[in-house]
Amino acid sequence: TGRYVSVITDGGIRTGGDFCKAIASGADGVMLGTPFAQAEEAPGHGYNWGMANPHPELPRGTRIKVGTKGTLQQILYGPTSKTDGTQNLIGALRVAMGMCGAYTVKDLHKAEMVVAPSIKTEGKYFQMSD
Repeated sequence: TGRYVSVITDGGIRTGGDFCKAIASGADGVMLGTPFAQAEEAPGHGYNWGMANPHPELPRGTRIKVGTKGTLQQILYGPTSKTDGTQNLIGALRVAMGMCGAYTVKDLHKAEMVVAPSIKTEGKYFQMSD
């Protein structure tokens, strides 16, 4: 049609890696319901009211305990002592941009994507966290 359509990703975005992959895949925006619900300042106090669409395993509009991970400042900008990728989302984006040689988010949209099937199985023993 010749018209630009914005892409907004939603669903399953929990870590900085998820956030960066969505942006690198071309998303103009990323919905961050669970990470924001995990902020100490969030009105849900560690709960997220998600699932706007029907899901075969959950009733529609279920209140889900997601816990509290830190302040909104920590979740977005750090500093963090966690190694699970749930904090310092902007720092993760900066690292991803640097690794891809991107100066802007638009540059990151143009990053070459490589799918490596072996990454699903190789080295998993070393990636396990206690």
